[in-house]
Amino acid sequence: LTGNNHQYCADFKAYLHKYFHIKDLGNLYFLGIEVARSSQGLFLCQRKYALEIINECGLLGSKPAAFPIEQNHKLALASGAPLSDSTQYRRLVGRLIYLTITRPDLSYAVHILSQFMQNPREEHMDAARRVLRYLKGSPGQGILLQHNSNLQVYAFCDSDWGACPITRRSLTGFLVTLSGSPVAWKTKKQGTVSRSSAEAEYRAMATATSELIWIKAFLAAMGVFLDKPMQLFCDNQAALHIAKNPVFHERTKHIEIDCHFVRDRLLSGDLVTKYVPSKYQVADIFTKALGTQQFQSLRSKLGMLDPHAPP
Repeated sequence: LTGNNHQYCADFKAYLHKYFHIKDLGNLYFLGIEVARSSQGLFLCQRKYALEIINECGLLGSKPAAFPIEQNHKLALASGAPLSDSTQYRRLVGRLIYLTITRPDLSYAVHILSQFMQNPREEHMDAARRVLRYLKGSPGQGILLQHNSNLQVYAFCDSDWGACPITRRSLTGFLVTLSGSPVAWKTKKQGTVSRSSAEAEYRAMATATSELIWIKAFLAAMGVFLDKPMQLFCDNQAALHIAKNPVFHERTKHIEIDCHFVRDRLLSGDLVTKYVPSKYQVADIFTKALGTQQFQSLRSKLGMLDPHAPP
């Protein structure tokens, strides 16, 4: 129940209570998502849900981890013993997938773990427990949707060329923000094998562009019209040149035509592309397993915060 007249809302709840037994839970709590309102905007988190997952796996007393997945992991090549009962692993990963609604920092780790649902091994379960130990250190982490929005849309896209050691397909990762507030993010394996890092980055740009166009159409349907072109940041100069260069040559003739719609959006003025140095590329957190310092640095740029943590 929501509205801008508090007295009317109170009267309506009293009316309902006369005929039905209802319980007023106070602040909005919907399907495990807690919503808190402040002068800064809306804060969304799944703290209670995260603690339930940790408690169910018996890790409330475990030592917290600084980042969710080990660097240089070889989970795709794991050769340990298969789990005798994979139900627990599937249930755990399924709950972690739902947790990524407000936890973009878990996107890469959950993407990796979800690839082994068919035949999980001991190494995969250990990696999933490490994600829980990372959650133990920051269960109240969430995203802040700021109220002072200037309606400027920014997107960061990145890829990890040949990331999968089995199929050699690359990973695409992107983050879309509205005035600094995260509104869309994804980690996804590309559908085809890229022959160069520039091609992999260009495919990531195409995926991010599709998301940007959808967000623009969604905002228009809600009566919000963007008066400035959306900005797409990429850390690969070759991919940026391909997007702007209308001439097809040997480096691009093998790329599917549907990827080249990025150029059309550039010409139409819907978006502009910009270069960002790799060390400031926020989308890195969606495509790679990072160490403590780099992971926490990029996480701080995702528009996330933890109001439960001490200052």
